[in-house]
Formats: sequence, C-alpha cells, structure tokens
Amino acid sequence: MLILVLGLISATLLVIIAIYGFCYLKRSSKHDIEDIESSEQKHEDVKEDLIIFQGGEDLTICDILDAPGEVIGKSNYGTLYKALLQRSNKVRLLRFLRPICTTRGEELDEMILFLGRLKHPNLVPLLGFYTGPRGEKLLVHPFYRHGNLTQFIRDGNGESYKWSNICTISIGIAKGLEHLHTEYEKPIIHGNLKSKNILLDSSYQPHISDSGLHLLLNPTAGQEMLESSSTQGYKAPELIKMKDASEETDIYSLGVILLELLSGKEPINEHPTPDEDFYLPNFMRNAVLGHRISDLYHPAILLRNGMDDEIQVTEECVLTFFQLAMACCSPSPSIRPNIKQVIRKLGEIVH
Repeated sequence: MLILVLGLISATLLVIIAIYGFCYLKRSSKHDIEDIESSEQKHEDVKEDLIIFQGGEDLTICDILDAPGEVIGKSNYGTLYKALLQRSNKVRLLRFLRPICTTRGEELDEMILFLGRLKHPNLVPLLGFYTGPRGEKLLVHPFYRHGNLTQFIRDGNGESYKWSNICTISIGIAKGLEHLHTEYEKPIIHGNLKSKNILLDSSYQPHISDSGLHLLLNPTAGQEMLESSSTQGYKAPELIKMKDASEETDIYSLGVILLELLSGKEPINEHPTPDEDFYLPNFMRNAVLGHRISDLYHPAILLRNGMDDEIQVTEECVLTFFQLAMACCSPSPSIRPNIKQVIRKLGEIVH
C-alpha cells in the first residue's frame, strides 16, 4: 500500500514538472519571437532617404536604384559605378559605401550636409546622398567624359604633352586644393589626393573627387584608404595614420601628381633597374644627382611647342615646374610650400 501511494505521488510530481516545463518553454518561445519581431521592427524603422544638393534636383530614389550601372572602381570601403539615370537620361557617378565602413549617427549626417555645401569649379560636387533600409549609402556625383587624370597621362596621346593642358590641369588642381585648405574655418584635408581622383571635363579642366571622403569612414576604413594611397605612391613619408593627414601631406600628393604630368611616369616603378628607385620623387632626385636631365620631363613637351599657340614653353619653364613639384615632395613637411605659394609659382611659370 505504501509503495502504491509513493508511486502515485511520484507520478503526480512528474506531471506537475512536465506541465511547468511546457509552460516555461512556451513563455520563453513567446519572448524569443517577440524579441525577433522587435528586432525586425527596428530594422524596418530605418527609412529610405535621399538628401538632394544643388545640381541634383532631378534625382529620385527610384531613378538611382533602377539605373543600370557599370563598375569602374573598387576599394575595401566601397564601389564606384557609372550609371545612366533613366528618367533624366543623365550619366552619373554612384559611389556605394559599405555600411560597415562608415561612421554613424549625427556625426555622419553633419558631415554629409557639410560636404554637400562644398562648391568650387575644380571640385567634384556632391549632388545627392541616399541611405537605404539596410544601412547602405550612395553618393551621387556628376560624370566627366574625359575620365580621370591617370588615364589621360597613360594614354600617351598628344594632348597630355601639350604644355597648355599641363598648366591648366596643374593650376586647376591647386585652386581646388586651395579652396579646401583656406576657405573654411578649419582646413579640409583631402587625405587621398591622386591622379585617379582628378576627373577631366571636355576642356581638360580638372575636378578633384573624393574631397573629405575619409571623414565619412570609420578609423579602420580610413586607415585602409591610407594604406592604399601608400601602395600607389602618393603618401607622404611622415604620414602613419589617416587622422594625422594634414595640409602638408596633401601638398606632397600634389607634388607627385605634378611629376606624373611632367614626366608621364607612374608614381610607383614596380620593376626598377639597379639605377632606378621604387618611388617617383626618389627616382627624380637620383636623376638630378646623375645629371640625367632627359629623365625629368617627357621630350614631347618641347617637341610640341610649335603646335601649341596658347602657351609657349621653354626648357627653363619646364625645369622651374619640375623644381616646384620636387619642393612639394620634400621629405621634410616644413620645407614644402603651402598651397598659396604653389599657385603663385604656377602663375609665374605660365606667364
């Protein structure tokens, strides 16, 4: 009898435990579902948004997202597309920034509004900024038919050796950089100045792209941008971290671009001979020490002199231009000229 009673008690306890366990699991499952729904609801609360700036009044979200695009550039932090907007029938540049690489919140919003107000004839303007429901971000810029300065120099057509074009491009880049460095309460550092980021219009007027782009990136992505600049030969020797980029480091990058324009050579020589150097500024210093004047500029610049009626060029002008470029590339940042001094010197060379 005692055994029977104990058996009944045990069975009753097991039933109670089972019921309690079932109720607990059900309650837990309900909370899990609520958490997921809450999370999804938060995700859905991120609204699509398009901020439009001067020149982008014809942009719409549908037009941007439906535009057939061609990838023309890639990096760790994003992708650059050439896209045809169907409604307006205009070609635009769309720069997609990976959500994981950008800053967030009010800091990003304030910086976008600031960059949207940057206006100068030699800067690529921001026409619009799109934010998607998954945190994706797109910057919309004009498209320039003559491509970038790297292509212009490497194509080796006669236009790249024309002294008037070299002067127009050099002065335009310097004026765009001057606007960034001097026209605001605090200097705007470009941080990633290189010939690929100089876009040319039909008159060979240059337009600096990606101005302040590093300000939209988190520290990790900004550092990756700097490392990329280093491998391409544009990074000043003293610059270790992107947060330390300065007017002087921008001037160094400008100097490398001026040497590219003058010589037609690439910033990095991947297969140097024993007498050559890996970096273009060092190669030029060695050429000066070795009295190899013919290495300092492309011979076609002087050969085309009779065909260029806009600006006459002498070897003296070319060598003065070279000296300015080398001053910008000085290993010591304190010796480099500031941007106003660069513009003044370029004006003297042209006139």
